[in-house]
Amino acid sequence: MSNEIKQVIVVRLDLKMSKGKLAAQVAHASVSSAESARVGWHKWWRTWMIEGQKKVVLKIKDKNSLIEIYNKASSQHLPVSLISDRGLTELEPGTITCVGIGPAPSKLIDKFTGILPLL
Repeated sequence: MSNEIKQVIVVRLDLKMSKGKLAAQVAHASVSSAESARVGWHKWWRTWMIEGQKKVVLKIKDKNSLIEIYNKASSQHLPVSLISDRGLTELEPGTITCVGIGPAPSKLIDKFTGILPLL
């Protein structure tokens, strides 16, 4: 569907987080970027909420690649959130773990995330 609205979470593979830690970081990214969309891109957010909140979780090799995705999303004026861990459990404080993008039109997000594999 060309007008589909979705959210994409991109997670670093090199951190070797436990399943629980990974789930928590993905949740942080989802909530943070959704809140950004609710405030700045309300129409996209509302459509996404009504249509079932589609999310796709993708993987990326390292921090530099993740920051590149974040910069691309930011330059496209999409709702985006870069997640840094507080360092209370498995990771050092400030470790960048993932990026939340959207909710936004799929065609805009897929321009730079379409080549990334599913987690």
